[in-house]
Amino acid sequence: MPGTRVSAFLEIRPDNKVLFRSPFIEGGQGIFTAMAQIVGEELDVDPAQFIVECAPPGPDYLLTMGARFTGGSMSVRMSYDTLRRLGAAARLMLIQAAAQRLGVPAASLSTKPGQVIHASSGRTLDYGAIAAAAAKLPVPSDAPLRSNADFRWIGKPIARLDVLEKSTGQARYSIDLSVKGMLHAAVQHAPRLGLEPASLTNEADVRAMPGVHSVHRLPGAVAVLANSWWRARRAVETLAVTWAEPAGAVVMPADFSSQAHRSKLTSMVGDGVAFETEGDVAAGLRGAARVVEATYEAPHLAHGQLEPPSALARFNKDGTLDLWLPNQAPEMFQTAAAKVAGLAPEKVFIHSPMLGGFFGRHFLYASANPFPQAILLSKAVGRPVKLIWSREEEFLRDALRPTGIARFRAGLDDAGLPVALSAVAVGEGAIGRWYGRQPDKVDSSAVEGIAGKPYAISHRRIGQIHVDDPAVIGFWRSVGHSMNDFFYETFFDEMADAGGQDPLALRRRLLARSPRHLTLLDAVVDLSGGWRRGPFKAADGSRRARGVAMASPFGSEAAAIAEVSLRSGEVVVHDIWVAIDPGRIVNPAIVEAQINSAVALGLSTTLLEEVVYANGEPQARNFDGYPILPPDRMPRVHVRIIESGAAMGGIGEPGLPAVPPAVTNAVSVLAGRRIRSLPLSKAGLT
Repeated sequence: MPGTRVSAFLEIRPDNKVLFRSPFIEGGQGIFTAMAQIVGEELDVDPAQFIVECAPPGPDYLLTMGARFTGGSMSVRMSYDTLRRLGAAARLMLIQAAAQRLGVPAASLSTKPGQVIHASSGRTLDYGAIAAAAAKLPVPSDAPLRSNADFRWIGKPIARLDVLEKSTGQARYSIDLSVKGMLHAAVQHAPRLGLEPASLTNEADVRAMPGVHSVHRLPGAVAVLANSWWRARRAVETLAVTWAEPAGAVVMPADFSSQAHRSKLTSMVGDGVAFETEGDVAAGLRGAARVVEATYEAPHLAHGQLEPPSALARFNKDGTLDLWLPNQAPEMFQTAAAKVAGLAPEKVFIHSPMLGGFFGRHFLYASANPFPQAILLSKAVGRPVKLIWSREEEFLRDALRPTGIARFRAGLDDAGLPVALSAVAVGEGAIGRWYGRQPDKVDSSAVEGIAGKPYAISHRRIGQIHVDDPAVIGFWRSVGHSMNDFFYETFFDEMADAGGQDPLALRRRLLARSPRHLTLLDAVVDLSGGWRRGPFKAADGSRRARGVAMASPFGSEAAAIAEVSLRSGEVVVHDIWVAIDPGRIVNPAIVEAQINSAVALGLSTTLLEEVVYANGEPQARNFDGYPILPPDRMPRVHVRIIESGAAMGGIGEPGLPAVPPAVTNAVSVLAGRRIRSLPLSKAGLT
């Protein structure tokens, strides 16, 4: 059974250091530290004594609903109980081994960090001295767990284990790795997905360039191998390639544009397939004193990770393949790599280095991953090959957050209170793209953040109209919530305005029977020093306003308030207050860091980010064309954590979805009009 074989996870070394093979991958979210806290709590080892690395593929590590991936803010909440039991079992095995060594009953022994103690004789044994003997014992199934009241490390702001390595440049990412005899590779992709290289007019000249080993054609790309990556890149960019459309191939249309795609989504009519229904929304709208309608939209987004994609492939004399690559799902990549290499999966060894950026970028996205190219190149030349995509190739082949729109209709009663709400999401969801879609069912990732809202509105219907997104789409931090909570929570304020209601007061009224959400909303108001919608004049003389929003992503609840002003048509965000209730937590310092990170990314997309297609190609090929939030536009972030005792929720993504609507609601107050499209940089604000 996954998560029960102690030796698959733990190796206690003679020096008392503990190697823990984590089922999950560190990518900046602090998961290695959290794992050490959870296991260390029951094992009775200070988390600072842990060395954590990502475990190789294997059935022991399938802890996320019978599979294994790092994503969906699932790592801690899906493994918490299992890892506690694992640590407790290992501690009991150490006690049993010590009892045999000392010749005393196990019941007479206890532990303190890293040691087994025989109190009556004063004898102690370091874990490292008995670990080998303990590892040979059967794994107990009934090891007692520590009482929550006695926790020493869970729930405490333990320092992150990776801080020293990262701050001193010792951390090793995929792009830092090397093996003996390897060649370096760089690629040039077809400008439109689906095109193939037809002719290389200057191949001989490129082969003669310094350091070049060979030139290769790949599916949808060309590659150069050389004795350094820079030489490989210079050479491959020098290649003059004629690209052609193969007969019968699926090719990105040459006339595809972001503007045309948005127009297509907006033109779709009907209510789509229902996902959530309550009451009779048609009757509620017919009986309403007033009906409010609006359409909201959000663009494609790039992941924009700092580390460019890479892969290092090495075929071995014994017929196996070693593959080093950033990934979020080792078993999935192992299966896919085996197919490319023509090997059985057990002959492919996946090594998963620390990720230099996360955000959902490192899932298995077909053409968006470099590892198939590295495998094919290594196989072709019989040598290890390390491939790095340049920033331009990353932007060309990234798997994007889908473009989406949402149409809302709300019915208000005579008092201006919402009695009916109809919402239709139009577009495609990432779950359906990669895990299969049923025509008569709604993709949950396309409506999450619109469906499942806690507000007490009597008549509701949430539906989806599926429209294929021509771009390669993927999971992006907080997935559908990243845009759908923007749609819903900004329309909520639009309903409030139309009904003459204060948006905070209306939220409180509609949450009166939901104490968890009401507590959260009151907490963020208290954290912000009290609600001031605005416009109001700040101490520095600027004209400001505040916006509020809520979200319920990945098992957690979040609320945010943003205070903004306008300066020469540019949005200035001064403060963002976030209250989050994840039920229970492991490390408050990591929670706060993740909220800060989520606010930064959420704000960046609110103000600046947008992938624009024209003529079938993304127009931005580097950060000069795809601006992200600069440090001088980062606001002060204030965080309050509420442990309600509810089931443990996620942390990495829930801090993001409430940020875009909170900021936009505030900006709409200052602008004197509703803003229904992101990013705000194109809103023409004054």
